[in-house]
Amino acid sequence: MTTDPHLPRFLGGLTTIKPVAFAVRKLVPVDKAVTRWSGGRVHVVPTALLPQLTLTTTGRRTGRPRAVPLLYVRDGGGYVVVGSNFGQANHPAWVLNLRHDPHAEIQLGTAGLPVRAVPLDDAERDRVWPQLVRVWPGYDSYVRWAGDRRIRLFRLVPEEAGG
Repeated sequence: MTTDPHLPRFLGGLTTIKPVAFAVRKLVPVDKAVTRWSGGRVHVVPTALLPQLTLTTTGRRTGRPRAVPLLYVRDGGGYVVVGSNFGQANHPAWVLNLRHDPHAEIQLGTAGLPVRAVPLDDAERDRVWPQLVRVWPGYDSYVRWAGDRRIRLFRLVPEEAGG
């Protein structure tokens, strides 16, 4: 069994503080630019500390590709991602895009992989949640901060070539 990468305890604790979550959210566009510039070789925070992928969905209104860096955990043959939006009241756009069209692509390092997004049911969610919180402790806080919004979890399942 492999262990999940995780933040050092001190940094992990910081992820549960609202101003820190706000600051991290502001780094997302920087991470997108760095990842795009490097062809997927570099993220703002090294992947040795945080398992990261870039998810590209199709915009539900524009039909254009929309890329976003996300943390993930491996689960079975897929990659589980969290639509936390840093605990904000609204779902992130990528969640709405996946609900409209579950076919997407992920980039892990320099490799691209077509995937299909499958929402996790309650039992899967309960089973995977502790793994997600080990990677990013702030997720528990984000659930509280999101209020009535139920944070969505998706398993990104690799699709067969041409499938």
